[in-house]
Amino acid sequence: MQYEVASIPLGQHRLPPLPYPYNALEPVISEEALRIHHDIHHKAYVDGLNTAEINLAEARRNNDYNYIKYWENELAFNGSGHILHSIFWTVMAPLGRGGQPGPHTLFRINNYFGSFNSFKEQFKNATEKVEGSGWGILTWQPSWRRLEILQSEKHQNLSQWSGIPILVCDVWEHAYYLDYQNKRKEYIDNWWNLINWYEVERRLLMAMNGQVPLTQ
Repeated sequence: MQYEVASIPLGQHRLPPLPYPYNALEPVISEEALRIHHDIHHKAYVDGLNTAEINLAEARRNNDYNYIKYWENELAFNGSGHILHSIFWTVMAPLGRGGQPGPHTLFRINNYFGSFNSFKEQFKNATEKVEGSGWGILTWQPSWRRLEILQSEKHQNLSQWSGIPILVCDVWEHAYYLDYQNKRKEYIDNWWNLINWYEVERRLLMAMNGQVPLTQ
């Protein structure tokens, strides 16, 4: 029996291009802030992930695991940063182009959170109150066949294993400080208007069918 599985070659992750011009999210996110966030911060996670994978491969070849804790931490930190940022760019769209929540998204939200407004307020409050740097994340939890809102600190903390991110909001300071300084709540309120609900619906349907979009 042969298995054909698409996979990213070891140490060859790439920075994905933005699905819109750098100025497309203005005035919510400025062109300068988006360039710095994507071209510098996201690229640093990609480079760190590739470096970690290459060094772990070398450790396996040499059977030398003296630095295993360091490289495993780098793998988790940079890998999580790369995955979440890759999702982040796609779940945003220029103002007025993100549509409305799709039928499956709306059904699952109402089914678990009681109403769309209850979901919205929980997501925004959870995201605002992430301690330090991190993310607000709406996940599909296949273990329970429902959605869940989680906070993530430093990418890899406070997760539920098997949860598949559907909608993510970046609240590391590099995501908003240039435009909003310390006004995280204002950033989140404005960011909400950028959500690409077409992509959220697509990601939810894939997750419900046991699929996860490939990250470069």
